[in-house]
Amino acid sequence: MVLALAVGAILVGALPGYAKITGAIIATDGGALNVRFGPATDQKSVGTLAKGANPEVYCKARGEEISGHVRTSATWLRIGEDRWISDAYVTWSPSQAVPWCSAATKEATAAQVATSGGELNVRAAASSTSGRQGGYANGASVGVECQVWGQEVDGTARKTGAWYKVGDKRYVSAGYIKWSAGEPWLPWCGQAAPSVPRGGNQGFIDAHAAAAQASDRATGVPASVTLAQAILETGWGRAALAREDHNLFGMKCFGSPGDHAIGCRDYATFECSPTGGCFDLKATFRAYANVADSYRDHGDLLANWSRYATAMNHADDPRRFAKEIQKAGYATDPKYSEKLIGIMDGYNLYRFD
Repeated sequence: MVLALAVGAILVGALPGYAKITGAIIATDGGALNVRFGPATDQKSVGTLAKGANPEVYCKARGEEISGHVRTSATWLRIGEDRWISDAYVTWSPSQAVPWCSAATKEATAAQVATSGGELNVRAAASSTSGRQGGYANGASVGVECQVWGQEVDGTARKTGAWYKVGDKRYVSAGYIKWSAGEPWLPWCGQAAPSVPRGGNQGFIDAHAAAAQASDRATGVPASVTLAQAILETGWGRAALAREDHNLFGMKCFGSPGDHAIGCRDYATFECSPTGGCFDLKATFRAYANVADSYRDHGDLLANWSRYATAMNHADDPRRFAKEIQKAGYATDPKYSEKLIGIMDGYNLYRFD
């Protein structure tokens, strides 16, 4: 339930399992700061905070990058049940360490070393063969900044190739880290912030055309086709996979992110069998640093797989190209190429080839 709030104030009740953090001060150019239902400006406003207000903070999450009065930041602070503010408008007195929010429960969650009893090595890079930079005792708390993909480790917590950055040139395997309230939705180190669709359909085309053209030049795959595929497969950029990890084409991980992605992340999917029946599944998809890397990875797939050789022979004919990738089994939708051609025709995407 959303309460009606007076301008300049927001009511926040105590949330079970949360430790309140004080010291946050709202710093704007004089106006009120919108409080959002989620960590992005396309989420509905559920109240405001006046300049100088002191909200209690529970945890932080990765969200839309905002250039605010204090800083440019992709960090958002949770100040109540479904109530978020951008860290770009917050100063602290005194300075405080804010824990991550659990992806599943939205509670504050803390990272803790979980070994069989021994010390966990800190490495200079995401590999057990990299130089040792000290260690953490079993049970010690760890401050995680972001994650990278590295050597796969079969740890006590899980088997994974993810490593956590815990300082400058300091990494620990996520296989030996447990989270008190569940794993947070961590950013990948160096990854662009989640994208928020702007400017309608033309805004999506304007934002993605250069990346599609760069892939076209590098791989020969027509930019018009990849733009149409990105539009169709992400719903004009609204799909979570595209928004959060810049994966526009549903590229999956098969044990490794490959040459162009920076990591692998699990997403819940809902799939239906051609013979009937639908199922909730969990699949592992590639995470990219930015949309350009997603276009390039997709272009390499089509250009280098033998099953798409006939399509590549018709790269100068985008309509024929679309039909040939469908024939080669790119998609199960019998009208897939028809839909691509409709998008290419409707928005004259051929001008980008």
